[in-house]
Amino acid sequence: MKRYLGATLALAITVSAAQAGPALQLYEKGKYDAAIAAGLNEQDAAGFAVAARAELAREQMREEPCQECLDRAESYARQAIAADPKLAEGHIYLAVTLGYESRIIGPIAARFRGYAESARKEIDDAIADDPKNAWAWASLGGWNIEIVHNGGATLARWLYGATLREGLDDFQKSFASDPNNLVLRCQYAITLAAYDRAKFRTNIASALSTAIALKPQTVYETFAQSRARALLAAFNDSDAAEFDRLVRHDQGYP
Repeated sequence: MKRYLGATLALAITVSAAQAGPALQLYEKGKYDAAIAAGLNEQDAAGFAVAARAELAREQMREEPCQECLDRAESYARQAIAADPKLAEGHIYLAVTLGYESRIIGPIAARFRGYAESARKEIDDAIADDPKNAWAWASLGGWNIEIVHNGGATLARWLYGATLREGLDDFQKSFASDPNNLVLRCQYAITLAAYDRAKFRTNIASALSTAIALKPQTVYETFAQSRARALLAAFNDSDAAEFDRLVRHDQGYP
């Protein structure tokens, strides 16, 4: 079984009331250094969660992965969980971070460290804390589909209880919870493209088209929408090499 890839582009998570504050406002404006500083200064779960979110946004926007940056994001997410285990965002950001880290350290180390099991636990905790959290369901969808992709249907089901059907259903639950979230559509398209772009060609094109049509609410969403345009352009031009390169980049591969 290969590594758990985790959620991709998972930085437009629906904002809970607990997160509303100066740190979040700075995040929305793309002022990530200031958002991290403000979040840490708040010394509460919501602040730590925003700090993790901002660090992950910067990571996604880099050309190359940064292990030190992911270490910080993981630390902030764990601090959010420690401050309030019932805040779903802390669990989601930790699961996302584990996914990115697994790509850097490689499949053997990720398997040895139990990243797939750890990520699933965090996602399950997030859903238990907030059953309507769109990004918790999207994260679970990505977890199921990517586990199946990397390990095969039989091994994925046997070792982890992961199935393609459940992954697809999880994404539909996420869309129902937050239909105007363009990053959800990007994540869905990238997850399906990594799994089998030929089989899911129609779904991928539809998801990217929807992401492009929706209105960005933050600087990060504007960035994600630009990635959706690039992906769809390569997809429509049948430029498989460029499309696959963009998919791997957006998944966080070195």
